[in-house]
Amino acid sequence: MTETNDILNALRKVIDPEIGRNIVDLGMVRDLTLHEDGRLSFTLALTVPTCPMKDQMAFNARQVLGALGFDRVEITFGAMTDEERRAVIANAAPQPPKLNAFNQIRRVVAVMSGKGGVGKSSLTALLAVELTRRGWKTGILDADLTGPSIPHLFGLPAGGLRGSEQGILPAATRQGIRVVSTNLLLPEADQPVIWRGALISATIQQFWTQVLWGKLDVLLVDLPPGTSDAALTVLRTLPVNGVVLVTAPQGLSALVVRKAVHMLQTLKIPILGVVENYSYFRCPADGGEYAVFGKSHAQEICEAAGAPLLARLPIDPRVTELCDSGRAGEVSLPELTPLVERIQQVEAVPAARAMP
Repeated sequence: MTETNDILNALRKVIDPEIGRNIVDLGMVRDLTLHEDGRLSFTLALTVPTCPMKDQMAFNARQVLGALGFDRVEITFGAMTDEERRAVIANAAPQPPKLNAFNQIRRVVAVMSGKGGVGKSSLTALLAVELTRRGWKTGILDADLTGPSIPHLFGLPAGGLRGSEQGILPAATRQGIRVVSTNLLLPEADQPVIWRGALISATIQQFWTQVLWGKLDVLLVDLPPGTSDAALTVLRTLPVNGVVLVTAPQGLSALVVRKAVHMLQTLKIPILGVVENYSYFRCPADGGEYAVFGKSHAQEICEAAGAPLLARLPIDPRVTELCDSGRAGEVSLPELTPLVERIQQVEAVPAARAMP
């Protein structure tokens, strides 16, 4: 008769594709029972009840158990408690994928928001511009794979990435900022990217490992809104030094960005600071500042994050015009100075760690 250890060892071949570890070591296999009639049953405790990969994991489990002679396998789906899920996320991080041997990336800073439409990508682009003006070699990894906008902000054409024997060559803006984005892989900029979580995660890791970034003082990672697969992949597999949180004055924006705060705290990722976009409009006639989108909630977010408010950015039609026309490199925002200085204070990764 097959021993329980043999069954568990077989199930260790089944990997949770989102976490990258096997379902036994993650504690997902519960109530394993070998019945007298030859049936084998167990509960698969999911980290999230609506996990889109649960059927795939169940199929893989039946395949490996079938190789042991079990043709009747009953799998019931369950769910981990919030405490169990937090422990899995915090402790199950895989080893970061290795960089291309030609690369030396000294800092990785992610830019994150709770919801879309708060100007996160624009901030990433303008931050890269300001850092470049200070002499820093800067790159942008556009991790918003299904809604990329970084190339448009710099006027980079679709199909702008090229390959070589050593790896993928990033596009470069007129300011010398190196950029990788899915929109640079497509023949047309408006072609949709209809990908599921596993492919999105794999592509982000490919952007990290196979792109010839060269020597960078900082790589900025423009994350998609919320706490999706892409954000989790970046935060768990890339050596992120810290995160900049972007919000807007609306109460809804403040609510959802707090979800991002809790995610970062669970993963023990440092929050460098908070930026509030669209904070006010400065009237050219009287010089007054008007809160078009209502009362600011930035301080509440700062208290929850335990991080400072680094910038409050105004509504500026001129900035919008330049970004919409692909001229983000011409924008100058003195309000970004505290954020730029905060990133420059981030301790650089030694070269030995940057090139594992």
